[in-house]
Amino acid sequence: MKFSLDEAGNEGYSKVEVHNKENVMKIAEHYSEILRLLGEDPEREGLVKSPVRIAKAMQFLTHGNDMDPEKILRSAMFKEDYRQMVIVKNIDIFSLCEHHLLPFFGKAHVAYIPNNYITGLSKIARVVEAYSRRLQVQERLTTQIKDCIQKTLNPLGVAVVIEARHMCMTMRGVEKQNSVTTTSDFTGAFEKVATREEFIRLIGSDLT
Repeated sequence: MKFSLDEAGNEGYSKVEVHNKENVMKIAEHYSEILRLLGEDPEREGLVKSPVRIAKAMQFLTHGNDMDPEKILRSAMFKEDYRQMVIVKNIDIFSLCEHHLLPFFGKAHVAYIPNNYITGLSKIARVVEAYSRRLQVQERLTTQIKDCIQKTLNPLGVAVVIEARHMCMTMRGVEKQNSVTTTSDFTGAFEKVATREEFIRLIGSDLT
């Protein structure tokens, strides 16, 4: 089946999206065949536009491959004599498990102790986004975020905790719907028990 981007459009409004059009068409053709192999009819009304939609969705869900997390941090580095804990918590994450291409989602909590330089708070969330919008495993995601901040800002320490639900565990396999996976990684000052315990206490508290 041949596709055009117009086939995936909707009448009545316009929407601006950035996609590699050539790749969208190639991916869509593969998804059309996948639908056929699954016993579906990709020509029927409900599915005729689906391959293009899926292709565009997959490009969006993996657009972190085109982002440079270190460059994101360097774009907003400021010299500052502040050496206390900086925490950005409850950062939403949405990623795809590389084993089954099913979603996992949850929250990331990130902290660092500056060493002459700080970064814009939104840049921490953008680093999380850059690494999560890829085919991932939660363990690697946790470490990549930590390593990026440590390498780029050279702080006194970095702490990352991620809590997530994995659809590969809730929709298939063991089907444990209430399971939550927690991963953590620490460097420098956060390897000290007292500092790490303070971080854990602060990410568990509510803003009042």
